[in-house]
Amino acid sequence: MPSLFASYLRVYEPLAAFDRDRQSYWRRYVEQGRAVAPKEGPGRQRTAVIEALGAGWTRLPDLPDEAYVLETPETILVCPWNLRIRVAEAALSAREGVPAVLADAFVPPVLAGQAKAVVEDWRSGARVLEHGVPRLHEQIATWGVPLRWFVLVDPEERELVTEPERRVLRYRTAISKARSRSSRALNVLRKSVGDAPITEAVEEAARWLEEFHPQSVVELDYGGLVDLLSTETLRADDSPELVAAGLAGLARGEAEGASEAYDSLVARWRAVQLLERCN
Repeated sequence: MPSLFASYLRVYEPLAAFDRDRQSYWRRYVEQGRAVAPKEGPGRQRTAVIEALGAGWTRLPDLPDEAYVLETPETILVCPWNLRIRVAEAALSAREGVPAVLADAFVPPVLAGQAKAVVEDWRSGARVLEHGVPRLHEQIATWGVPLRWFVLVDPEERELVTEPERRVLRYRTAISKARSRSSRALNVLRKSVGDAPITEAVEEAARWLEEFHPQSVVELDYGGLVDLLSTETLRADDSPELVAAGLAGLARGEAEGASEAYDSLVARWRAVQLLERCN
């Protein structure tokens, strides 16, 4: 399965975040060795969705209840895939802003109706865990990494592997640290640039983090992007440092320095995004 040129922001929650039935399910899932590695996960998800939808796209299928897993000496943490709700949201999103005849061709009304019911059920709380709110544990971005994600991590949390058979660049941090960093960034942005798009984007990320258990772990994974970038580029990547430098410049009132850091970051990731258009 070829790589998906996407990056991922994931939250792994401890079993205590789930109700009793879900705790038992995920514990058995781990004991049976069913957990999927993040490297293989995107391909597995894509295959499962395509096979389950079939050629007719006439129903919203049941999909595997799977997750990524982190095991520590203290606990087990899981990042559920939530494939059914994600497919439902994607189906509805695909119809937005498209003429009805095209929308019906790509996402038939029957499937759209089922998707709407699933999403409304999810958001109403009918399928939500007993203490929580509706939450999806993984965000996905194609052909790049959203700049707001770098706010959540620190350069010292980076894990880089450049072996030919295993290439990985990711950051993992306690959710408490990610929340603190997003809060500090929001304070700086609100004071310096006000209600700008970047402020709204960081605020959205901060709100998302509030949905999860306080003992969770946040992971920023470059995913399939590592197959687009050379080893030298991966080793030299200092995107979190540039974000931190830009925020520090804004906090000191040094707009020029902050702008330079931001421009460097945007130019770097725009070059990656442009690869999508290469033949």
